[in-house]
Amino acid sequence: MIEMNREQFVEMMAAGLTAVQAHKDELSALDSATGDGDHGIAICEAMSAAINSVKPDAEFKAMLNDMGFAIMMNTSGSISTLMGALFLGMSDGTSKNELTPEETANMFASGLGNVRNQTKADIGDKTMMDALIPAVAALKDTHTEGLAIMFAKAAVAADEGRANTEEMVAKFGRARNLGDRVIGHTDAGATSIAYLFKAFADALKD
Repeated sequence: MIEMNREQFVEMMAAGLTAVQAHKDELSALDSATGDGDHGIAICEAMSAAINSVKPDAEFKAMLNDMGFAIMMNTSGSISTLMGALFLGMSDGTSKNELTPEETANMFASGLGNVRNQTKADIGDKTMMDALIPAVAALKDTHTEGLAIMFAKAAVAADEGRANTEEMVAKFGRARNLGDRVIGHTDAGATSIAYLFKAFADALKD
């Protein structure tokens, strides 16, 4: 069974950066309806910082750690805290340079666990967690089917979570002050997570 290595992960990240860059204006427009309006810029900065931190000779664990700290040092706001925590948690969740599908799923689950240490947001709160939690659950549930199928199903789960946020009332961030006025707007954070997982899946498929 094909394993995940650091080079493959960097290719996924590069695909993710390309995806959010292509949708930067859309993501900021979504955020303008309920927040500060800078989410597109912030997620692009975070992904760029992560990729730019990659050292050619770094082991997988160290690379993930560098990515997490680079995000925290080069971005601001909730993206800095949450995306930084995601990658630092993923670093804590691996110790090998080649990961089986199950180990890959566990790595992402460790990342999610660290994000949960930073926020009380859960499914139904109209945040990035509405896409991230189902995506990681799909990875865990389908690890026996191989990396390509795992991430394809995670991408579907993330997109379904994104779509669900349209009818939600926000419970965190500036959007929570808007009450029912946020209904009808898809959450920018959940949307960017959905774009990232779709890009990850496409990178593995190719």
